Amino acid sequence: MATKNAPAKAPTLPLNQIIAGDCIEVMNALPAGSVDLIFADPPYNLQLKGDLHRPDNSKVDAVDDHWDQFSSFAAYDKFTRDWLAAAKRLLKPNGAIWVIGSYHNIFRVGSALQDQGFWMLNDVVWRKSNPMPNFRGKRLTNAHETLIWASRDEDSKYTFNYEALKELNDGVQMRSDWVIPLCTGHERLKDDNGDKAHPTQKPEALLHRVLIATTHPGDVVLDPFFGTGTTGAVAKMLGRDFIGIEREEAYRKAAHARIERVRRFDASALEITGSKRAEPRVPFGQVVERGMLRPGEELFSIGNRFKVKVRADGTLIGNDVKGSIHQVGAALEGAPSCNGWTYWHFKRDGKMVPIDLLRQQIRAEMEADQGRPH
Repeated sequence: MATKNAPAKAPTLPLNQIIAGDCIEVMNALPAGSVDLIFADPPYNLQLKGDLHRPDNSKVDAVDDHWDQFSSFAAYDKFTRDWLAAAKRLLKPNGAIWVIGSYHNIFRVGSALQDQGFWMLNDVVWRKSNPMPNFRGKRLTNAHETLIWASRDEDSKYTFNYEALKELNDGVQMRSDWVIPLCTGHERLKDDNGDKAHPTQKPEALLHRVLIATTHPGDVVLDPFFGTGTTGAVAKMLGRDFIGIEREEAYRKAAHARIERVRRFDASALEITGSKRAEPRVPFGQVVERGMLRPGEELFSIGNRFKVKVRADGTLIGNDVKGSIHQVGAALEGAPSCNGWTYWHFKRDGKMVPIDLLRQQIRAEMEADQGRPH
C-alpha cells in the first residue's frame, strides 16, 4: 500500500521578534502574503557634505551613519526597488504600506512605489511642531517629513478606520497634515554615553496614528528598518503583532530593551469606533497619542460618581455608554451637553486632576511654537 507524504508545513512567522540581517534577504525568506501592513523608514541618503555646526560652533548630531550612505542615486534606486519588491511579495492581497522620508529621498521612493504596482492612497505631511532650525541660514527650516500610504494593488480592500481617526481628532475628519512633535524628552532613547541611540527615532504618537488608522488588533505589522523599535513598541501597546528587521546590533539591543518594558493594553481599551473655540483646538485623542493618558487608564467624574476607561482612539467606555469625553459625560448626567474637559479627572499621586490641565499644557506648547522664530 502506497504511503502518502505528509503535507509540508507552512513556515512560521517570527511574530514579535527582531530579526538580525539585511532587510531584503530576510523579507525574501519569509512566507509570501503573510503581512497586513508594512511601515518603512528607509535610509534617507542625505549625502551630507562635511559637518554641520550651530551658531555657537557646537557640532550638530546629524545623520552621518554608514547605513545612510550610497555611492550614487542609481545605487539608492536599485536598493529601493529591491526592498519594495520584497515588501510587495510579503503583503496580503488587501495589505498596505507606509513609507516615510524627507525631500532627499521620498520622491524617488514614490516613483519606485508606482513602478512596482502599488496604488497610492494618500501622502501625509508630518509637520514637526519643534523642528531643528536651519543653522546655516541658506534654506528654509526643514519642518516636515512626508509619508506615503499605498495599497498593495489598485483593487486591494485595504483597512481604513475612518471613524476612529475622526474620534481621535475630536470628531472632525482627519486631514493629511499632521502636527506632531519630534521625539524628545523621556521618549528619546540614549546610549551609554548619553547620546541619541538613533539619529532619526520617530515619535510614538506618529505610529499610534498610523496603526489606529490602518490596522486592527491582531494584525501583523512588519518594519524592515526597525531601528530602536518605535513600530514594535506601539504595535505591542495596541495589540498588534510585529516583525522587526534590523542589521545594526546596537539598535536591536536598544529596541529589545525598550519593547520588554512596554505593557500591552487590555482588550476593552483597544476597541475603536467606527465646539469651535478661539484658542487652538486640541483633540482629546492627541492627549492619548502623546502618552499623557494611556489606553485603559481610568477617568473619574466630578464628585467621583462615575468611572470610565480611556480607549486607544481617544473615546471613553463605561457602563453601557461609550463615545467622546463630551458625549459620555452628557449621557451619564442625563444632560443635553457636557464639557468633558472640565468634567473628567485622572488620578496622580492620590489627587484628582482635571484632564483640561493636559489640554492647557498642549496649548501652551502650540502657542510657544507659534511665537518662536523659524
